Amino acid sequence: MDVNAAVAAAAAIAGLCTGVIAVLAFRWSEREQKRPTRTSLHTDAVLPPGVDTVLSVLRSSAVVLDESDSVVKASSAAYALGLVRGGKLAVEPMLHMARDTRRDGEIRQVELDLPRRGTGRGEALAVSARVAPLGSRLVLLLVEDLTEARRIEAVRRDFVANVSHELKTPVGALSLLSEAVMDASDDPEAVMRFAGRMQIEATRLTNLVQELIDLSRVQNDDPLEDSEPVRVAELVAEAIDRSRHTASTKQITMASGGTADLSIWGSRGQLAAALGNLVENAVNYSPARTRVGISARRVSAPGGDLIEIAVTDQGIGISEKDRERIFERFYRVDPARSRATGGTGLGLAIVKHVAASHGGEVTVWSSEGQGSTFTLRLPEAGAARDRSTTGPDRVDEDDDRPYDTDPNSEIPAPEVLP
Repeated sequence: MDVNAAVAAAAAIAGLCTGVIAVLAFRWSEREQKRPTRTSLHTDAVLPPGVDTVLSVLRSSAVVLDESDSVVKASSAAYALGLVRGGKLAVEPMLHMARDTRRDGEIRQVELDLPRRGTGRGEALAVSARVAPLGSRLVLLLVEDLTEARRIEAVRRDFVANVSHELKTPVGALSLLSEAVMDASDDPEAVMRFAGRMQIEATRLTNLVQELIDLSRVQNDDPLEDSEPVRVAELVAEAIDRSRHTASTKQITMASGGTADLSIWGSRGQLAAALGNLVENAVNYSPARTRVGISARRVSAPGGDLIEIAVTDQGIGISEKDRERIFERFYRVDPARSRATGGTGLGLAIVKHVAASHGGEVTVWSSEGQGSTFTLRLPEAGAARDRSTTGPDRVDEDDDRPYDTDPNSEIPAPEVLP
């Protein structure tokens, strides 16, 4: 009996110990489940209330770092810029800024040039980074992409520099010529010669200022505000009349054809300026006793009919390397010849802006020594009201050359003007 009692007592004690151990294990498991893990520390729950919502609407790239420099929150833009990789901030200067801000609580800002991801080119990404403390443990990094703003600023600086240079040339010439007139006051022949040169430089200065005004107006004005159906025949007649005197002096024959019953929807003033610039260039860059043709036709396109106006000359032509840049502001194929003809380098830039703002385009075909053809493609009046201003689809033709590119070809039903 004593043996049985001892066995029973031992079993009871063993069962009690097992129960105690089971209870302790259960409580320890519950405590472990409630304890925050390393992963849970890097979830959105550690962000102060409302911060996640604010970061989601910011235009800047946002990154939130904890005390171990791990990324707690990062916007999609931050990943796109390559700021965050593998859960860490990948830009070392920004990481140093974050650590300094965490240490002293001061807000810091710096502009950096970062290499672009996925490109083998040496192009840099210009950014502005701002670091600020977020609560007692977190640091907020806001990064603004300044690349496009830098590009626009560079374009503006180049434009101002070009304008300054172009204005200084005729102004300086006028100053020198006026001094020459004063010194030659007793020589009537010299005075007449210098006065003629002054008149040429004054005309060049006037043209440059006017084209700067025209370019600014084209860029800022909305052509849809004062749009109306504009007859192509009237535009062509106005453009020819604008260059009639120069053409007569050089014995250049101007002919137009195919313009009957064609109309364009847009701003009459802008369209007249664009076509006038094309005709004027054709006359200025054509040798004496040659021919300039202006022709028009209607072509079909997926978004609606287009009106093509082609200006063809028998001039010096444009090389292939220059063809890609002729629509840039102040770009000249032959600077010496441009100055001799009074060119400012803005005429084709104005044509390009007018065509784009009217939902069209301007193209060029040229062969050195044979001449050039500039073609304006613009929406026809009637269908143009419903067209977007992003530009029409290019006409699908078998030949990439614009029609009537042969300077010696005949324009249908020409109206020859002296």
